[in-house]
Amino acid sequence: MTQELIDLKTSILEGRYHDALAIIDELEGMSKQAIIRNIESFIQRLMIHLIKNQIEQRLTNSWANSISDSIVQIKKLNFKGNKNFYYINTDEWQSYLEAAIKLAIRPASLEIFNGQLKPKQVSERLDIAALIATATTMLELTYTYAAEDLPDRLDLILAELPGGEEWQA
Repeated sequence: MTQELIDLKTSILEGRYHDALAIIDELEGMSKQAIIRNIESFIQRLMIHLIKNQIEQRLTNSWANSISDSIVQIKKLNFKGNKNFYYINTDEWQSYLEAAIKLAIRPASLEIFNGQLKPKQVSERLDIAALIATATTMLELTYTYAAEDLPDRLDLILAELPGGEEWQA
């Protein structure tokens, strides 16, 4: 990025505004990619904990906190406030969630039942449609509620997960 900024400055100083605009577009694309990569990492973290919940049929306070924090962080990253739009729109989550599930199976297997299941065994036990539905419901809240209001709203969904009633009590 440093080289791009040097090139941008040079282009402006030399009056090559078309080149400067091209560099700005490139920088904007790089910024968007970095934000989406961060969102993807939080989606993967979310899926790891939803997978553990689904397989173990319980919900720990730590998992609930991680799920909630992942959604809050996604909310903060996804909203491009200065232009009032989102990097990922409500109808675009499916492919991100599917990819995250594939990437989350291996790290989740290390923790499920203290690492007793291999990734293939975890994969075979998953209800992927249910995972995607739960994650999508949580992500949809990010378009409606402020980040500080999300944890209370998410608690309602967490209470419906396996072990959620015991966790909430």
